[in-house]
Amino acid sequence: MIYTDFKETLSANKPPAEASVYLKALWYDGKGDWENAHELIQDLPDKNAAWIHAFLHRKEGDIWNADYWYRRADNSRPSVSLEDEWKQLVQAFL
Repeated sequence: MIYTDFKETLSANKPPAEASVYLKALWYDGKGDWENAHELIQDLPDKNAAWIHAFLHRKEGDIWNADYWYRRADNSRPSVSLEDEWKQLVQAFL
């Protein structure tokens, strides 16, 4: 699957069955369902989950919390738009 294919799945009622938990979280976020996205990712202990968790808190406007999660992911808050970061995340996990 490529990015445009993933974007097209946003018209469906549920995420692609073969999608990883990371992509499922991004899928829910892409559908405007921040709560489900956050629920899927918040308790995962790895750096990939921390990156998505950081993005979700950045999107929420909780910058202090976002920066904490970016550090946990060994990243820093990007200067790109939220849309561009979402695309980067999706592409990283496809």
